[in-house]
Amino acid sequence: MSRQGAPRLLDLAVQSLVRNEALAMSALEELPGELFPPLFMEAFTRRRSRVLTAMVQAWPFTRLPLGSLMNLRDLEMLRAVLDGLDALLAQKDQPRKWNLQVLDLRDVDGNFWAVWSEGMAHTCPPDAMDERKTETDCPGSGRVKPFRVIVDLCLNVRTLDESLKYFSEWAKQRKDSIHLCCRELDILAVAFQNIRKFLQTVDLDCIQEVELNCYWNLPTLGQFSSYLGRMRHLEKLCVSHIRAPAYLSPEMKKKHVLQMANALLNLDRLQKLDLYSDAFLEGHLDQVLRCLKTPLETLSIIRCPLLESDLSHLSWCPTLTELKHLVLSKVRLTDFSPEPLQLLLERVAATLQTLDLEDCGISDAQLRVILPSLSRCSQLTTFSFCGNQIFMPALEDLLRHTVRLSKFNIGQYPVPLESYDAWGVFHQEILAQFAAKLRRTLSDLQLKRIFFGTVPCPECGNGALYDLDMVRHCC
Repeated sequence: MSRQGAPRLLDLAVQSLVRNEALAMSALEELPGELFPPLFMEAFTRRRSRVLTAMVQAWPFTRLPLGSLMNLRDLEMLRAVLDGLDALLAQKDQPRKWNLQVLDLRDVDGNFWAVWSEGMAHTCPPDAMDERKTETDCPGSGRVKPFRVIVDLCLNVRTLDESLKYFSEWAKQRKDSIHLCCRELDILAVAFQNIRKFLQTVDLDCIQEVELNCYWNLPTLGQFSSYLGRMRHLEKLCVSHIRAPAYLSPEMKKKHVLQMANALLNLDRLQKLDLYSDAFLEGHLDQVLRCLKTPLETLSIIRCPLLESDLSHLSWCPTLTELKHLVLSKVRLTDFSPEPLQLLLERVAATLQTLDLEDCGISDAQLRVILPSLSRCSQLTTFSFCGNQIFMPALEDLLRHTVRLSKFNIGQYPVPLESYDAWGVFHQEILAQFAAKLRRTLSDLQLKRIFFGTVPCPECGNGALYDLDMVRHCC
């Protein structure tokens, strides 16, 4: 029989078996392991809940990657799978054929089921499912429990939907036998009171990435910080759009910032910290940074109002000396002394790979101060400086200092001010003449990807990027 015909015969056999639920369920005991994935997919597609429940109990592999097949919010199918797991857990002694140990609800591989099942139809060995497991070792608690459920959650509604409520309550009631391991938690536009119960259910020690984008007030962030401090394996933290209400006194504001800072004291694995449009940072950046216990690899501060004292603390922070990626985008530095930034660049010169100073209002005079330190960033590969109003001589000097760096690859620079007329109209031919001059005078440009960004249009808000050949690119 040809290999092309075999998958088709397998499909027909699986479809026939699923149509007869009683037969399918009775056949599971003797069914070869390689037939379980295609049969499970067929039962899921046809929404045969009873078959799915029975298959979970008889699943021959240690891991069931359900998140690659279904959406967590599919309550009917989720309930069918959890019912099967309940049937296993209800047995006092683990049956001889109880192999399932991990229910993975993450969408870790969109093609996992189709690719693996096709391989099973040909030459894939029975233990392939176990070999393809991804990151099932729990980063948190070492307590031994019969079963582990791994999930990534994005809470992006104002109240948890029925599926998440059901799942959260299910896990809470089985906390003695189920280890609920959440690796990534995104909280988007959700009221804090709606997620409190979930935070009390999940093992916070397992969480490795957290994104907060909720438009919370600062006191609410303070409440969340009591949970944040227990996420001891957290590696990435993004906090955005936290507001500081006008009714907060300076003392109360400092108190709530201190709550977050105290939480950071427990995060000795934190590598990446992103702060976006957080009004509470103004005058309090030192409170946050001085509580970091280990050196960061990435620090991103975007659209955050800062004082000059904040920038000064930034330059002396001991946990920033090994930064690989630094973003200070849309942080207004126009009226600040350039010395703190110059000092910071000098301290990270041996490790910095990415630097984003986009739209910071940096002037020619400030640029001249930081250039010597910038030119010593020997590992720098990517540099963004668009949005700063710079004249041609200063811009040419900046290009000369950056493109000669041995590992430098991509640079985005502002269109020089001489390319605009008195009314702010961009004249492309002036930029073309400047680019041609650069080609003649800077031999290092040939192997670099250099772009010039225009000021965004006041009507549509869009800008444009031009390369050295004056080819226009999307921003």
